[in-house]
Amino acid sequence: MLTELRIQNFAIIQELILEFDQGLVIFTGETGAGKSIIIDALEAVLGGRADTTNIRTGSDRAFVEAVIKLDEPAKSAIQEILSEEDLLDDTDFLVLRREIRREGRNTARINGRSVNVSLQHEVGSILVDIHGQSEHLSLLKVRNHLDLLDRFADTELFLDDYREVYTELRTVQRDLEHIRQLESDSARRVDILNYQIQEIEAANPQPGEEADLRQERTRLSNAENLSTLTQRALQLLDEGTPETSSITDMLGEAVQALADLGSIDSSTLAIHDVAESSLSSLSDLTLELRAYSEKIEFNPRRLDQIEERIDLINTLKRKYGNSIEEILAFAERAHRELGNITHAEERLEELGQREAELKKVASEKASLLSEKRLESAKSLAEAVEVELDDLRMASARFAVNMQVRADADGLLLPDGRRVAFDSRGFDQVEFLVEPNPGEGLKPLAKTASGGETSRLMLALKNVLAHADTIPILIFDEIDQGIGGRVGMTVGEKLWNLSHQHQVMCITHLPQLAAYGDQHYNVTKQVYEGRTLTQVEFLEDQARQNELAQMLGPLSDGTLRSADEILEAVEVRKRTLLSEE
Repeated sequence: MLTELRIQNFAIIQELILEFDQGLVIFTGETGAGKSIIIDALEAVLGGRADTTNIRTGSDRAFVEAVIKLDEPAKSAIQEILSEEDLLDDTDFLVLRREIRREGRNTARINGRSVNVSLQHEVGSILVDIHGQSEHLSLLKVRNHLDLLDRFADTELFLDDYREVYTELRTVQRDLEHIRQLESDSARRVDILNYQIQEIEAANPQPGEEADLRQERTRLSNAENLSTLTQRALQLLDEGTPETSSITDMLGEAVQALADLGSIDSSTLAIHDVAESSLSSLSDLTLELRAYSEKIEFNPRRLDQIEERIDLINTLKRKYGNSIEEILAFAERAHRELGNITHAEERLEELGQREAELKKVASEKASLLSEKRLESAKSLAEAVEVELDDLRMASARFAVNMQVRADADGLLLPDGRRVAFDSRGFDQVEFLVEPNPGEGLKPLAKTASGGETSRLMLALKNVLAHADTIPILIFDEIDQGIGGRVGMTVGEKLWNLSHQHQVMCITHLPQLAAYGDQHYNVTKQVYEGRTLTQVEFLEDQARQNELAQMLGPLSDGTLRSADEILEAVEVRKRTLLSEE
């Protein structure tokens, strides 16, 4: 439910903070006081149209913020959407904010995080349904009619059973499409795959080979320098020069001197041992250097071979991947694809048989689903017409139109027709109405606006109260074109509807307003030359006074009438509650 609405600098509203509870919320007030502006502001924060014309004169920005407490169905639907946008926030409250700037870009936020307006609109359409002058009503969207019928008919088990087969069928059809596509250009593709596989296999690249080749190339390219450096090191360590003894000889002399020192002073024997160990390590180093020197290769031919091999690997990398590992993975995929093409005919036959089997099963299950819908469609139409009769539209007719669309590749019906289908079956559903005798049934989305349309929507909402998952319903001047007697009935319908939804209604009828669980009076005042909208929560005597003034000038007579209306409503409410 909507728990709080904050509006600032929006049209003639300077600043407004409204708090709401569950139940039926009523707004009353003179025409032009700003009642519909509150609805416009709410539409804006739900992702609807908003531009600089909404900004209060003299202000550079307007903002609207709505705090909504989520029930479990709405919470699940919202979380599914927000998780796709990486905005998941596990909370029972949702804060929507819309800021409209005179200069710069408008901003939309969900729980404090910036989002695009289309996402805010998607979220808002799940939470709030507004029917009124702007015609923002989900029932007018034909795509919603099938879902509403399914909820009314309680087809969940039938639908789940069908969708299990449908999902497998679509998987098989995607596989078929893929293989048919492969087969259509198989000859050319086989040649390409064979060439690619042969090119990689002929090169026979090995993991880690490139690093080894580059290291060997470095040694061969620098063979002369490596030999010179090695010989220089050996000369210093072991060979010496006519003028200078080698390091090994000099260290040997030092070891002998330390041995003589130790024979005199045994405390220096440890130093001798260290020197002797160093001499041994030096000898080992010399041996390793001589072995390395013998391995230094002056081989221009081998260097050319390495360069050619590296060039070949680079060519493969440009074609098939950034590394030898990726090249080998490409070859493996090519082998698999070649195998699929080679066995495509067998696979096509196998999948084709499976597709036919699944289509037959899907047709049977979709037919059962359709029968369930058809049966419930009649019940739905009868229930809506009963509601319309209560609303003084006894001559109005309502029907659920169920059609199928021909499709040569669709599901086969018992009568031999093939029809289009999707994840919801093959039924095409649209609600039809005939507000007045002789006009004929017409699509609900194309019926005339005004009081009749409002009552049609209210009748549908009452019948579909349990099926309709939108938690907040708003009716802007639903009483347009109806009188006091019908107003009492409309009020009762709205109050009943508020048991499953939070319902808000703008009305000029006291008989309807009397059913409200919360009553707000909207007025406009002129302060320092500026028009301001003000909203007051009414209860007790203030509420009775407002209802009396809706009947006429405030007087003992209108006050008595208001009191009688309130008393009659309370009696009716108690009666309805006792019957539940």
